Amino acid sequence: MKTFVCIKRVPDTSEAEIKIDPTGKGVDSSRFSFGINDADNYAVEEAVLIKEAGGGTVKFICMGPQDADVMIRMALAKGGDSAIRVDDPRINYQNPLQAARVLAAVIKSDEFDLVLTGCMSSDDSNMSVGVALAEELGVPHAAMVKKVEVGDGIVKVQRELEGGLSEVVEIVLPAVLTIQTGINVPRYSPIRGLREAQRKELKVLKLEDLGLDENSVNAANSMVELQKLYIPEVVSNAEIIEGEPEEKAEKMAAKLVKGGLL
Repeated sequence: MKTFVCIKRVPDTSEAEIKIDPTGKGVDSSRFSFGINDADNYAVEEAVLIKEAGGGTVKFICMGPQDADVMIRMALAKGGDSAIRVDDPRINYQNPLQAARVLAAVIKSDEFDLVLTGCMSSDDSNMSVGVALAEELGVPHAAMVKKVEVGDGIVKVQRELEGGLSEVVEIVLPAVLTIQTGINVPRYSPIRGLREAQRKELKVLKLEDLGLDENSVNAANSMVELQKLYIPEVVSNAEIIEGEPEEKAEKMAAKLVKGGLL
């Protein structure tokens, strides 16, 4: 089983104050710490579990700067075999369709049975790169996957639907799966694995290496444009009604009548 896993380096905004940068189209990330996207971490673990159960290889793909190498090595330490990082300032990372085009170009250069991605990224939350990647590769896909069973030439998955429902489907390989959080328990990178990861192959590629035309993936030719980022203003219109239950009910009814709701 030859598995590719797409991983993304994202900022941890849980304890940092978020500020818009002077352009109005970006976030000041000077005080952020960075790490692997949460859903991608589960995809990494699922790929390693598949490899441990049936053999094969696991290769990671990341688009980003050299700073992402630490995150990539951490993933390799968990059981990956090699990695590719695409680093080219001409790529418009904000357009999920163009991002999928770049990832597909990397994967098409090799044989593959399965491609795993996180179901969404914590910074953009588009939930569309994995699905678009399947279209670019011309293979079937399943999104929001909560369980994976690999068979002979097929993969049986359970995917999460709205309203607490689930769906079980069988897909002929090769295929793309977007992995939901909670599908497994991601392992920590062991010390021995971290040492071994330093010796594993990590290629750095540019558009020319992928045979991609700049005009197909740059911002100038994107159908998606980021116009403005802003922090929503917090406004509360809540009113606390005081008094005894009967009094509260009377006041509430009066307000509903006045508002045209009764």
